[in-house]
Amino acid sequence: MSDEIRPFTIHVSDADLEDLKKRLRATRWPDLQTVPDSSQGIPLEYVQNICEYWARDYDWRRIEARLNALPQFHTDLDGVGIYFLHIRSPQSDAVPLILTHGWPGSVIEFLKVIPALTDPSNHGGESQDAFHVICPALPGYSLSDKPNQTGWSVEKIAGAWSELMLRLGYQRYYAQGGDWGAAVTTAIALQDTEHCHGVHLNALLVQPDPATMNSLTDEEKDDLAAMRHYQDGDSGYSKQQSTRPQTLGYGLADSPAGQAAWILEKFWAWTDCHGNPENALTRDEMLDDIMLYWLPNAATSSARLYWESFNKRNNEPVRIPVGCSIFPKEFFRVSRRWADKRYPNLVYWNRLDRGGHFAAFEQPDLFVKELRACFRKMRAM
Repeated sequence: MSDEIRPFTIHVSDADLEDLKKRLRATRWPDLQTVPDSSQGIPLEYVQNICEYWARDYDWRRIEARLNALPQFHTDLDGVGIYFLHIRSPQSDAVPLILTHGWPGSVIEFLKVIPALTDPSNHGGESQDAFHVICPALPGYSLSDKPNQTGWSVEKIAGAWSELMLRLGYQRYYAQGGDWGAAVTTAIALQDTEHCHGVHLNALLVQPDPATMNSLTDEEKDDLAAMRHYQDGDSGYSKQQSTRPQTLGYGLADSPAGQAAWILEKFWAWTDCHGNPENALTRDEMLDDIMLYWLPNAATSSARLYWESFNKRNNEPVRIPVGCSIFPKEFFRVSRRWADKRYPNLVYWNRLDRGGHFAAFEQPDLFVKELRACFRKMRAM
């Protein structure tokens, strides 16, 4: 292993694409759900329609070419090869920004926001809003290598990301994330205060404050109801992935329909889509993301992050500047007064009127505006 940064090009073989189509056409389907909604899981007819489209009309070469048109790289960090996008801004004084995805996401989530972040003058912003954007794939996810030993916790990933930024020549940077990306970004904020000068989160790792339970606002009551819904009816995937990722993997590694359903359910449940994920994301966009789990056989390796770090969060206060954007269909939302306890240097806070868990993917324009507003405040400090 070395600290070399190697250019990377994606090329999936025709044989792998044909194998996918054969498996889709040979799918053995479960029986129909016994309810008229998605309370038993994502409905059979919807998954069948998506998989028929996947086998017949979906074009992987389209997204492969789109990714290959961007600067892609691989480098070894702590013994694991990490895939990342690195798009430099035309603005020489742009600030480096590392964006971290979560599960079941990928770098695909950020493709729509990269142009505006790197070249704001041509996308409704000002030159001062420019960033050099770095988008790594989590270890065991998509085109990053799969760790063959335990220990790749959120904290270890954060250390690897800090090393990546230094390897790229960035002594000062910002970080952003949601889902596991928020956990990694928070860990960076705790570990690398020398180089990371501020973070933005669109998912907050904060518990409700017990001292406020007798004076809850209506907004906080809604937030608690969303948390209860998640815990009671929407978190089974996390229990499985955090306890038995290997067992889960046998089915998902063998069945593209199974892998698709496992992820589509979260697009169905976690986007601001009014009951149909295609109100938030296109079929192609969802399948582009799913392909980065199917093609590299990453169902098990991605799930292991839950085994490593789920319910093992560090609750230390974050002292560096923090910005938070709360999207209404995020399944874990908190109030400003709850957040203040964890983030005593909370310099930016906003609750939006639309958008869900996959903020950059669903609402790219709003996501960009939030980052611009947040980091303008930090730059002025």
